[in-house]
Amino acid sequence: MKHIVIVGGGAAGLVSAIYAKTPNNKVTIVERNSSCGKKILATGNGKCNYWNSDQNPNHYHSSNNELLKEIITDELKIEALNFFNNLGIVPKIKNGYYYPFSNQATTIKNALLREVAKKQIEIKHDFLVDKILKQDNYFIIEGNNESIKADKVILATGSCASPKTGSDGIGYKLLRRFNHNIIAPCPALVQLKTTGSYLKEWSGIRTDVTVSLYENNTFIKEESGEIQLTDYGISGICVFNLSRFISRGLLDNKKEEVSINFLPFITNKPHEYLSNLFNNSNSIKSQLEGILNNKLVSVILREAKINENTSFNNLSEQEQNKLIEKLIDFRVTVIATNDFDQAQVCSGGLPLTEINTKTLESNLVENLYIVGELLDVDGDCGGYNLGFAWMSGIIAGKDCSKND
Repeated sequence: MKHIVIVGGGAAGLVSAIYAKTPNNKVTIVERNSSCGKKILATGNGKCNYWNSDQNPNHYHSSNNELLKEIITDELKIEALNFFNNLGIVPKIKNGYYYPFSNQATTIKNALLREVAKKQIEIKHDFLVDKILKQDNYFIIEGNNESIKADKVILATGSCASPKTGSDGIGYKLLRRFNHNIIAPCPALVQLKTTGSYLKEWSGIRTDVTVSLYENNTFIKEESGEIQLTDYGISGICVFNLSRFISRGLLDNKKEEVSINFLPFITNKPHEYLSNLFNNSNSIKSQLEGILNNKLVSVILREAKINENTSFNNLSEQEQNKLIEKLIDFRVTVIATNDFDQAQVCSGGLPLTEINTKTLESNLVENLYIVGELLDVDGDCGGYNLGFAWMSGIIAGKDCSKND
């Protein structure tokens, strides 16, 4: 009987264990926390956005997107979704986002743990791995003053995002000891710190926008949605989806700017649109307050150096152009992201060139598998990072379950 040890009892680790367990395999999960699935409970604001119907690989990011496409196959997407259906999870689907119908992340966690118990998979809680050694054809996992012998190991420790859930980057250290390279982890799906004397004034405002990222003055990516303006910069899902590119750019000392379009409903000819909309003698301040938050209006007018008591039609052409620029192309310079404590995931990790994309087995160490956030893969907001955790766990677990 083979012994398979899963290091980490999070999303990817639990699914790995379930798929690895067969009558001919003993499976043990070693988890540093007092319970498994702690990070699952924090996803989707506690409701667990566990999947997305649009599983286009373009929603995932890696330094090697071609290899990433070899992992995320149509067959795997179907299997992952069927897996949760078979666990009895009834989905509530909103705009392609999958939540358990209960709206509780505990539903997902408990379903996984029931399956783990059903398959008689052992869990060692409060087990902090110190090191993993390879001796001949087996591994020795050391920690908590004991050693565990394993034929195969699946590393599912997570990245270093949200360390309060137990993700402290230990997996990177373990991989480096096996001579693997690690692409420097950066915070992703995280808030952005920007310059601006107006930050305290606009703090607390939420509004629908389009945001565009410019790196060294070159357009990179555009996102739409609700932005949250804060006393340190900007936040919101649309901002989160830009943050991984900004993290990596800042690491390389690139100039990172975000353009905010506060009037995303104007698709073309903004000058003509505003001239028609503001065709009376009312002050530009009162006119803009019919569209935008009054605190934001004050910020925009001051940044554009516009007298708030003047009507739009009484502004000079230069003043009108400056106002329109601030309304549809409000530029903020990003100086940093918030740190790993606030990040939902990491960008970076183990390069996909160092694994077998069909099995997720290490190319350097036989019978060592790497899943989830440890890999150089991160997804957009919307269930993609959990989606990759499930899919990578399926791949590694299934391969481990095979008889050699």
